[in-house]
Amino acid sequence: MKDSSIEKKVYQLHSELCKTLSHPKRLEILNLLRDGEKSAGELVSLTDSSKANLSQHLAVLRRRRIVSTRREGVNIFYRMANPKMIKACDMIREVLFEQLVEDDQMRQVMESSRARTNNHRV
Repeated sequence: MKDSSIEKKVYQLHSELCKTLSHPKRLEILNLLRDGEKSAGELVSLTDSSKANLSQHLAVLRRRRIVSTRREGVNIFYRMANPKMIKACDMIREVLFEQLVEDDQMRQVMESSRARTNNHRV
């Protein structure tokens, strides 16, 4: 494979991964798995989801190899397939928090500017 076709393939895979992570419930699941594996039952109660709904989200994460499983009797346990995924999500969250702070600061500047303008009107 030429370098450009490998790069195009990586862009495609990156896009698919981002689509997988585009649902808030799946991000919540990943956050719950950051400290170790959890059973499907634990995830149902922690996410306040129905078993069927959670199962669909977990299936999407498994297909993309974001989570992996192990079976113990009748229980299925989920864990992060690669801990780097948590680091990547954490970096994105940091950027989002920074943007929220910037937005709040901008809102405060705008409100202050409006107040000064209104105070100077006759």
